[in-house]
Amino acid sequence: MPFMVAFVFAYVTWLVLTAGTNGLLWSTQELIAGLIFAGIIAYATKDVVGDESTRFLNPLRWVGFIAYAPVLFWGMVKANFDVAYRVITGKINPGIVRVPVELENDAQYTILSNSITLTPGTLTIDACPEEKALYVHWINVTDPHPESSEPVAGSFERWARRLGR
Repeated sequence: MPFMVAFVFAYVTWLVLTAGTNGLLWSTQELIAGLIFAGIIAYATKDVVGDESTRFLNPLRWVGFIAYAPVLFWGMVKANFDVAYRVITGKINPGIVRVPVELENDAQYTILSNSITLTPGTLTIDACPEEKALYVHWINVTDPHPESSEPVAGSFERWARRLGR
């Protein structure tokens, strides 16, 4: 089943990225190339995807990720302006912060870690599920011992909890 999940995900991604490149939808060559590349990617990543991968075939989960995209994008825009301000003014206070989180599984840790890393000015260094914490390099440490992930990650933790179930 992990092969099929990876195949479906890779093929849908291929279709989204190539839509409209040859007229209104896809040419026959694009569809065939997508099948070939999705097969190669699925074979190469079937062990990485794991046995719990079928939950990602749920269309409601995809809708959730689509709804999360603007939230992540807005967080990235705000962080870009913040980093630009700090670069221009030189007002930075970098450091590594232990960020406590209330997450339950690896998918949630992955979603939150990647979201934090995608926003400029932050980089997730380590995820420690046994400590219920992430270690994040932060460009402007305002609170060296935060009580929650809110100062570093904003609403990303709530979304990670929802999307990674």
